[in-house]
Amino acid sequence: MPLSLDQITRFLQSVHPYDALPREELADWAARFDVWDVETDFAVYDLGEKLPGLFLIYEGAVEVRDENDVVVSHLGLRNSFGERGLLRDGLAVTSARADMHSTLLVLPTAEFHALIESHEAAKRFFDRSRGARKAQTNDLASSRVDTLMAHNPITISADGTARQAAQMMAARKVSSLCIANDGTLSGILTNRDLVSKVLAAALPLDVAVHHIMTKQPFTLPSSAIGSDVLHAMMEHGIGHVPIVDAGKLVGIVTQTDLTRFQAVSSAELVSEIANADTAAQMAEVTARIPRLLVQLVAAGNRHEIVTRLITDIADTATRRLLALAEDKFGPPPVPYLWLACGSQGRQEQTGVSDQDNCLILDDAASDEMRTGYFAKLAKFVCDGLDVCGYFYCPGDMMATNPRWCQPISTWRKYFQGWINKPDPEAQMLASVMFDLRPIGGTTDLFAKLQENTLAAAAENSIFVAHMVSNSLKHQPPLGLLRGLATIRSGEHKNQIDLKHNGVVPIVDLGRVYALQGQLTAANTRARIEAAATAGVLSQSGAADLLDAYDLIAEARLEQQVATINAGNKPDNFLSPSSLSDFERSHLRDAFVVVKSLQSAIGHGRGMLS
Repeated sequence: MPLSLDQITRFLQSVHPYDALPREELADWAARFDVWDVETDFAVYDLGEKLPGLFLIYEGAVEVRDENDVVVSHLGLRNSFGERGLLRDGLAVTSARADMHSTLLVLPTAEFHALIESHEAAKRFFDRSRGARKAQTNDLASSRVDTLMAHNPITISADGTARQAAQMMAARKVSSLCIANDGTLSGILTNRDLVSKVLAAALPLDVAVHHIMTKQPFTLPSSAIGSDVLHAMMEHGIGHVPIVDAGKLVGIVTQTDLTRFQAVSSAELVSEIANADTAAQMAEVTARIPRLLVQLVAAGNRHEIVTRLITDIADTATRRLLALAEDKFGPPPVPYLWLACGSQGRQEQTGVSDQDNCLILDDAASDEMRTGYFAKLAKFVCDGLDVCGYFYCPGDMMATNPRWCQPISTWRKYFQGWINKPDPEAQMLASVMFDLRPIGGTTDLFAKLQENTLAAAAENSIFVAHMVSNSLKHQPPLGLLRGLATIRSGEHKNQIDLKHNGVVPIVDLGRVYALQGQLTAANTRARIEAAATAGVLSQSGAADLLDAYDLIAEARLEQQVATINAGNKPDNFLSPSSLSDFERSHLRDAFVVVKSLQSAIGHGRGMLS
């Protein structure tokens, strides 16, 4: 269909990033687009073909296939495609066919590069990597208020009494109450008000709150920064600042919150846990992990730094519990090694984690030692970890299970059996146990086991094929019609699972690459990087996968932070409707990369060229 310059210009106004261009430039950019009118099944481009430019769908639909001829995307109105190849060497890394009669706008290659060179919005949109997020210091003065404040502040009615207010403050261990009606703040009552206005004035304890509260208190929006709070407290002589957005109470910042913000650091938590005498004392420390997560993400730390720091806390808690167990039950009768698997083993723990662990014992261990001393030690440590918030593994992959508390010779037989007979259970167990990482004890017990197991596994092509197949069970949430496939029913309806359908498929790919290359790293990012170095995965494939991993993993952390800030426990479920078009487009592209790598490895190829 013929399109006028005015039609193209108006269309671009509705598409990001063109909607961010200066209005006076938009018609000029619109004039640079070619218009392709294509029929059903028209080959827009083939794999490896030189691309004529960037494609934008004005009308119709396009199917995109990867190098293995597997459909990875169905694109529709306003979707762009072809940028991955343009940003490399100009050659197509996929193939594209028209699903129906379609009208495509094509920005020639030279013009595409000129666009991203001259406009930051376009550069950010078409750069599918997150780039290195700049880590900041834990600077209170420049941190946003929404990372400092207590969400869902405690409120009381203006008709309540001073006695009720005092009882609420004592019960909830807070120093102030907000007075609000349907979320609209009308005043604040502090413990200083109770002392100076009630006790000092000898007022009856049933005096109404509206007589003693501070009316129309000083407030700040959640977009304010820490220095705004500090300056307000100093200028007005106050210790509590309610946070109000669009007339509604959303939080409160106190002097205690400011002190706590400065005090919370991974090093501080590690130090306190290392000196704790009971699991209950450790639990008081690990309860601050959600706030630490909020701060680490708000400070711009990359996801692998955040998860490493959080995992260090779990490692310290585990080692401290082992030391307390030895104090309680005496020194171990034979050498042992406590290992973590799962997310702790990979050093990828977030704000929500169960425990996955096991014990390797010296071959001198007798059955009596195993079912006696080491069974008690395992129970002590696993129970302690549960108290600390690392809940029991639903699949019982813990050292308290006699199956996972065995001498080294038994462990060798386990791995040998899984490799020689890769049935579904063997695949599942191998997937978990290939992520083992020593935490406490005699590390020599693991070194040869890991080396020999990797060598034997890599040489068994049937086992590798089964592991590859197992790694493809978790699929990215890509819908057939250019959207994201959400959960259809239940508690998380219309959401996507950023763990099982986001991060886990990449974790599975990293594990297979490590197996194929006999790589000893357990961390997913380290595995992908090592796979590229070893030639198991191409440099370009690794770069694409790392970019996708970074984006998905950081989206997961940001979702957990948003949940924590809303006053709830962190989880892994995201509503795509909460994302902007920009965010949704990038997240979807990341999932397409993961699916392409799954397709490649599923067809016996470990790399994308």
